[in-house]
Amino acid sequence: MENYRIHNDASVYFVTFSVVEWLPVFVSGDTCGIVADSLRFCHGEKDLRINAYVIMPTRFHAVVFDREHQSERLSQALTEFRKFTGRALADYCGKHMPPLFTEAFRRAADPKRNRRFWQPTRHPVAIHSRDFLDQKVDYLHANPCRKGLVLYPEDWRYSSARFYASGKVEHEEVPITQLPW
Repeated sequence: MENYRIHNDASVYFVTFSVVEWLPVFVSGDTCGIVADSLRFCHGEKDLRINAYVIMPTRFHAVVFDREHQSERLSQALTEFRKFTGRALADYCGKHMPPLFTEAFRRAADPKRNRRFWQPTRHPVAIHSRDFLDQKVDYLHANPCRKGLVLYPEDWRYSSARFYASGKVEHEEVPITQLPW
């Protein structure tokens, strides 16, 4: 059981969703696009707000909050995001990736389902200060550099680093909402 939870005394969270067995699913525009499309949908229909994000080959990090800072609605939106993307990504992998991906999803399943895409934890960490927010945003933006994937954070396509570096939203695939701290 996960020790970290979304609770009523915080409304902004740093979350990490990891693929089971750390499989490198997010190596194509198609798989990253499923996540980006779902984030756009959740922004428009579920009041989910994304302050910063990065999609790495094996995981997704984000700083998220609800439009009206309702923690229960945020928790529900994240649950629905995980369910939808988990199904869509597992289906995609079943059609386009080696069979070992589907086998891993089946091994990770529990009695309630026949496969699991995301590891069970969301690992939500409450953000209570501007300094901690800046630390988490810097951490997630620097992730592709630390892994040797790019030289500069803004060069990683599936990240909000480009927005933070330029302030321009016209090329942003996921709507970014800044916090007024």
